[in-house]
Amino acid sequence: MSVVSLQLGQCGNQIGHELFNVISDDSNGPNRKKYKQCSDERFFYERSTGELVARSVLVDMEPKVISQAIAKASKSGRWRYGDKAHFSQKQGSGNNWANGFCVHGPRHEEAVEDLVRMEMERCDRLAGIFTMMSVAGGTGSGVGTYITQCLRDLYPNSFILNQVTWPYGAGEVIVQNYNSVLTLSNLYQLSDAILVHENDTVHKICSQLMNIKHISISDVNKVIAHQLASVLQPAYTADSPCHYSTNPIGELLTSLVCHPEYKLLSLCNIPQMSSTSLAYSVFNWPGLLKHLRQMLIASARMEEGIDWTVSAPSEVTSGGESATNSRHKNFNLSLANILILRGKDVSTAVTDGFKDPALYVPWLKTENIFSTWTSPVAFNGYEKSATLVSNSQSLLKPLDNIVRKAWNMFASRAYVHQYIKFGISEEDFLDSFTALEQIISSYTHL
Repeated sequence: MSVVSLQLGQCGNQIGHELFNVISDDSNGPNRKKYKQCSDERFFYERSTGELVARSVLVDMEPKVISQAIAKASKSGRWRYGDKAHFSQKQGSGNNWANGFCVHGPRHEEAVEDLVRMEMERCDRLAGIFTMMSVAGGTGSGVGTYITQCLRDLYPNSFILNQVTWPYGAGEVIVQNYNSVLTLSNLYQLSDAILVHENDTVHKICSQLMNIKHISISDVNKVIAHQLASVLQPAYTADSPCHYSTNPIGELLTSLVCHPEYKLLSLCNIPQMSSTSLAYSVFNWPGLLKHLRQMLIASARMEEGIDWTVSAPSEVTSGGESATNSRHKNFNLSLANILILRGKDVSTAVTDGFKDPALYVPWLKTENIFSTWTSPVAFNGYEKSATLVSNSQSLLKPLDNIVRKAWNMFASRAYVHQYIKFGISEEDFLDSFTALEQIISSYTHL
């Protein structure tokens, strides 16, 4: 089954290009014929010349980033984008969600839908639609939301997974929190799930784990692409224990999204380090899984700086007193988790620590809350690699920060006129705030 991707706006197009690069590199390693076959069918189609072409549509309101992505892909010699699978204009959306959603989206709806339809028709069987976009700008967020709305109308029974990148807390776009609030509140009604990457977290990974001194946008995008590929590449699942799973997006969503009120997914992956350090490092499954479990319950996005004092409620604290009565204030409660293990001796990994009912809400059946996917194939240069995709309270704090900052601006009606002139009213803002407050409340009171 195939995944059709949409790269929306500057951020989406840059991450999309890096993602296909990682997938292509990873699939072309030694001793992975079936793995490559499954991966290629999922993300590429083959021309009569034998060239692999990404199953992807590129959309931006400015041509520069798309042209760069197409040129780099062709230059790689391993894969390329389709000759007509892209749409761009000469004028951007000016970091204004309303301009993207109310003006550019409707104006170019038909052209983009035709491109998506062409990609859909190339698939023998569709696993789902995967979109990549930022929530902070104008095109990725505004046009991206509008296109997601169109896709939901056109393909009501298909899975839609939106990968979104949240802006830096001290971002350079003054209205980024408005754009984020409008994007997230609308996507929540349309998408089957929203998989979130935070720029601040990824930046820390580049700095502290990858030891990159001068961090570029490309460095950040490579980390995001590595994490996404670690989820999307072929693996054995509970539904498909003897063959690589054919439907990664379907299985991901049915395992993690138990209720339409809870659609926010976070992702963490270990180990992550520079290639220099990797050459001198040895990892074992007990060590990796111990760190990953603590990252989950302490809501840490990387293995450096984990708070080891946070414990699950049923555990006993170091002082001998049970934690059942008072849950640690930083404890991260989960609805569901998927653990994806790739690499050497994967069959020996013991995952019982993630099955502890104390990590989860009490109102879901234990067999529905945790899944493990595995692959004996080493991933992207790492002999052993573990990824956790989680539907939990971990995104509460950053979401609350975005809403609070946006509300503080809205209370004094700062920049609201810039949105009103493109057709977004104050009532639309208030509806978006209400929707996100409801999501925050739902996750807070799990």
